[in-house]
Amino acid sequence: MNADLSPQSLAPPAGSAATALRADGLGKAYGQITVLSDVTLDVCAGEVHAIIGENGAGKSTLMKLLSGHVAPTEGRLLMDGEPIEFRNAVEAEEAGIVLVHQEILLAPDLTVAENLFLGREVGRGLMVDDRAMNRRAAELLARVGSTARPRDRVAELPLAQRQLVQIARALLDDRKVVILDEPTAVLANDEVAALLDIVRMLRDHGVAVLYISHRLDEVQALADRVTVLRDGRMIGTWPAVGFSQREMAELMVGRELEMLYPHKRPPAEDAPILSVTDLAVDHGADSASFSVRPGEVLGIGGMIGAGRTELIEGLMGLRPSQARSVVLNGKDILHRSVRTMMEAGLVYLTEDRKGKGLLLEEKLGPNLTLQALDAVNPGAVLDRREELSRLQKVVADYDIRVRSLRLEAGKLSGGNQQKLLLAKVMLADPSVVIIDEPTRGIDIGNKSQIYDFIDAMVRAGKACIVISSEMPELVGLADRVLVMRAGRFVAELRGAEINEENVVYAATVGGCEDVGEDEHDCSDRNNHTH
Repeated sequence: MNADLSPQSLAPPAGSAATALRADGLGKAYGQITVLSDVTLDVCAGEVHAIIGENGAGKSTLMKLLSGHVAPTEGRLLMDGEPIEFRNAVEAEEAGIVLVHQEILLAPDLTVAENLFLGREVGRGLMVDDRAMNRRAAELLARVGSTARPRDRVAELPLAQRQLVQIARALLDDRKVVILDEPTAVLANDEVAALLDIVRMLRDHGVAVLYISHRLDEVQALADRVTVLRDGRMIGTWPAVGFSQREMAELMVGRELEMLYPHKRPPAEDAPILSVTDLAVDHGADSASFSVRPGEVLGIGGMIGAGRTELIEGLMGLRPSQARSVVLNGKDILHRSVRTMMEAGLVYLTEDRKGKGLLLEEKLGPNLTLQALDAVNPGAVLDRREELSRLQKVVADYDIRVRSLRLEAGKLSGGNQQKLLLAKVMLADPSVVIIDEPTRGIDIGNKSQIYDFIDAMVRAGKACIVISSEMPELVGLADRVLVMRAGRFVAELRGAEINEENVVYAATVGGCEDVGEDEHDCSDRNNHTH
């Protein structure tokens, strides 16, 4: 660890403008439970100050305290050097502080322009100047790189565009402090690049920006200083220059990252539990053959658009596909659907846990048992007592952190949602589990837990297929890695061959022969990857 914990590391960056907002010993307790304690930090004009930490570290509570959404139970806020108290978020906005929430807080039935100007409409008396608002809205949307139009209804916009509209609303008035809570979580790469440019523009115009993100590459690229929270306490503040992503992650979790991934097992030697031959998926994969053994983690790598998700969705019967054979637990499955595959012993965790994996407005119990109703519904009436019993068990077994078992799934953090989704598919007692992007948008601590769950699963004799765009994840978890490019497997990596350089090279320009095998072996292995 090279990061300096000495007091000078807490000072504002050299040459920065005056402190715009200061938290002095800030804390928050709900009854006897303290969720944040003794946080002292300065937010300077013309600075991007990143706040990082695991889920539950206190980031969201701190942001709500700084933006007037909740009142502190200890400490105080100072603005421009003077003590200040906010009774609500409106008073904070009037003072020049705005929080852009991770959740979309827009009126879906109103137009984009109406949302941007809601509560601060342009006009005279009772007359609203729609033309002026639409013109100003178009300028703001262009500024944040949104393709939405002022007259579009928010309900009809994709999620990413709604987030950009929410950011545009925050920039409608001049701001002293802009707080962005996970602003890129739902954005595509080009939209992320546009947003980062906006953040830099705000900084260059003297605005103080607080930036909260799990994406440490963004933090490293943007931040002037980084503050780390852990378990409701402030660990320290460091200059971003020279502060590596590895050091950030280790401070967040309080341990060396070598402990993040489980120790790998000896190579699996049993006969394959799943064998797929010549699987072709419309607009996805082309004649893909692969297998996985009990006790093995098979990684599937490749660039976005390579056809990885499409391949698995075709295997599960979610997309039109054809195959010479799909043999699972000794049976050749001719007519594939999610139900037939699940009954045969194969389950799939989608990469889109919010859109396709969970019913966000339903409570935890129905979400858990939806795919295993027979287990809790032996008769005509659902056995709520059995459902509750199973929920209590998985909450304990998977460390799903909830205030109440009656909570809606959408109220859980991303990491806890993913653990609930994993528990849901494991309720069917599968022999093969496919997990697409197992830790996307999840903090380091929950990542470690999910990796441990995968390890326990394969040590119990199950097989696991992991699709991941995170190279360290593939390298750390997989016993074998198949690399896809343009719908085809182009390389298979084993043992010491599994490293980031080989995965990236194979995914972009190379194949098996470029990592130590001759071309004949590569071709043979791509067609029969057993």
